[in-house]
Amino acid sequence: MRNRRDEAFTAFMAARYSSLLRTATLLTGGRPRAEDLAQEALLRTYRAWHRIGRLEAAEAYTRTTMVRLLVKDRRRRWHTEIPAERLPELPGPGHEEQVATAVAVRELLRTIPPAQRAVLVLRFYHQFTEREIADVLGCSPGTVKSRAARALATLRAEGFSTTSVPDRAIRERGHADD
Repeated sequence: MRNRRDEAFTAFMAARYSSLLRTATLLTGGRPRAEDLAQEALLRTYRAWHRIGRLEAAEAYTRTTMVRLLVKDRRRRWHTEIPAERLPELPGPGHEEQVATAVAVRELLRTIPPAQRAVLVLRFYHQFTEREIADVLGCSPGTVKSRAARALATLRAEGFSTTSVPDRAIRERGHADD
């Protein structure tokens, strides 16, 4: 039975790790913290695998776990130099603009509190409804609306125009550093 569970979990990780890591990168604003967040969430998913039941529910469970870990985790603030894990590849045409936009989006997301950041990532990157976000965060749809409004107001105050980068661009820019 354990062997079957391990095989199912390994298949889930092979299929969905990249997607989960992109979400974690948007949530945390950086690759090293994103990897830590994704790994902690996957560890908790593995421990709960017998309760999850369906493979389709595993990604939602892991994503919800990542959001909840991020919102609750205010202790791990690392503000020092982080070495690159690999040397960058030679950029292709348009790469500089993509990277600049990705960096700008992540930097802007870092300026807002984790709960507000989670709302924006779930809304604009994953295209969740307010009800789905409320379920993930364990709050009311009204709280989701107010967090989104405050987050967007903060981003506008920082000079970010919500019409300058469409939803599609935010989703694509999350992939720029993979």
